[in-house]
Amino acid sequence: MLTQEDKEFLAKKGISEEKLNAQLNNFKTGFPFLKLAGAASPEKGITIPSDDEKKAYLSAWDQYLQGSGKVLKFVPASGAASRMFKDLFEFLDGDSNTPNNAFIEKFFANIKKFAFYSELDAALIDREGKSVDQLVAEGNYKTVVDYLLGSKGLSYGKLPKGLLKFHSYPQGPRTPLEEHLVEGALYAGGKTGNVNVHFTVSPEHKELFKTLFAEKQAEYADKYGVKYSVSFSEQKASTDTVAANPDNTPFRTEDGKILFRPGGHGALIENLNDLDADIIFIKNIDNVVPDRLKPETVEYKKLIAGVLVTKQKKAFDYLKTLDSGRYTHADLEEMIHFLHDDLCLRNPELKDLEDAELAIYLKKKLNRPMRVCGMVKNVGEPGGGPFLAYNPDGTISLQILESSQIDTNNEEYVKMFKGGTHFNPVDLVCAVKDYKGNKFDLTKYVDPQTGFISSKSKNGKALKALELPGLWNGAMSDWNTIFVEVSLGTFNPVKTVNDLLREQHQ
Repeated sequence: MLTQEDKEFLAKKGISEEKLNAQLNNFKTGFPFLKLAGAASPEKGITIPSDDEKKAYLSAWDQYLQGSGKVLKFVPASGAASRMFKDLFEFLDGDSNTPNNAFIEKFFANIKKFAFYSELDAALIDREGKSVDQLVAEGNYKTVVDYLLGSKGLSYGKLPKGLLKFHSYPQGPRTPLEEHLVEGALYAGGKTGNVNVHFTVSPEHKELFKTLFAEKQAEYADKYGVKYSVSFSEQKASTDTVAANPDNTPFRTEDGKILFRPGGHGALIENLNDLDADIIFIKNIDNVVPDRLKPETVEYKKLIAGVLVTKQKKAFDYLKTLDSGRYTHADLEEMIHFLHDDLCLRNPELKDLEDAELAIYLKKKLNRPMRVCGMVKNVGEPGGGPFLAYNPDGTISLQILESSQIDTNNEEYVKMFKGGTHFNPVDLVCAVKDYKGNKFDLTKYVDPQTGFISSKSKNGKALKALELPGLWNGAMSDWNTIFVEVSLGTFNPVKTVNDLLREQHQ
């Protein structure tokens, strides 16, 4: 039963009572596992362009950039990087004063290779009167870690990844925010030289992002001959999800308020929906490389964008033909082949439809947001995978699935997931306007039955948490999707601080 105070609290967050009740009902019913038709592979669902096709797609993207379409880079950059430093926090809080495992030993053995080393060393000399070398020689390892993570030093334990120094250059270290600005200049700038980049950030970090961009924009604008338009947004309070007790009633905090938690990256479909652009690249904040390795990344970004604008043009031409009413049965057959062969969308019921019904069906399926997702060969990295899955309307289409969406009691499905040839590096390019130039309402293409529930706790009390359909999973479930194989060299995420010691980040 909601109190008046509860109702006011919901109104302030922009969450209706209907939405609250629907979320509480999700805890009771759970979410269905997806029905799979198979793992996507080069034989079925993953495109590997030939050399000639690559040239054509790269040319198509270069031509698109000379037109009037607005291109934007969307970078989810929310949240502190605390998980990146999990091992260092454990060392700092532990009983041992010297490195006590391989991870900590590796960190200190290579500490001078980190791009943040000079700043850390300077902070220690300034405030402790001793360098990193001196403190290590004395066995004072914890002071070094404390200055890296804590507020008397660099505060890296509280900062987001986008603001950490990742890569070293002769002219000084660079953060992921800066690397994304450089990337944008290399593949997303049109004939006017405008480079549009949007970062989603946490409220407490927004000013830090703005300050860093203000400091750096002129440097990169001059270097690459572009003009930057950078914007920021926060995850909306209205996308938070209610936490529940084990009995599925609302979890309340000690002051009696209903507890809401961030709904996961799927909440960002709202931020994406608010942006005005024709083509949007999506890539995680930590998947960046130094300049010497950027050519490969840039080539594959242009490749998947070229695939997108090529297939989009074909879909737009078909839609205009359907609008005109001047089409033959052969034209409809060609459109079915495009859906089947290019978009990997299958419908067992099509053979039963008359031409008029078929035209209505084709228009509905063609007139949707479109995305091309880069897929890399599976080398055992954690993450979602590319699948052919059944949709609520009985069709089969390409979907990116997480392990939580797959029934682990189904041996066949588990085998599909574990034996997949490729996995999802979060490398997308999206077309979000229709053939008449109108923006799609992206919230209408989410499959609400693809969220998931996890077990958490707060102040020692068990609770159930609800995650919204993931941004590139269920939030884009009803999009037209194409999977393209991209090079493993384009996927270089930084999950732990020691990942920065990999050759790709040096």
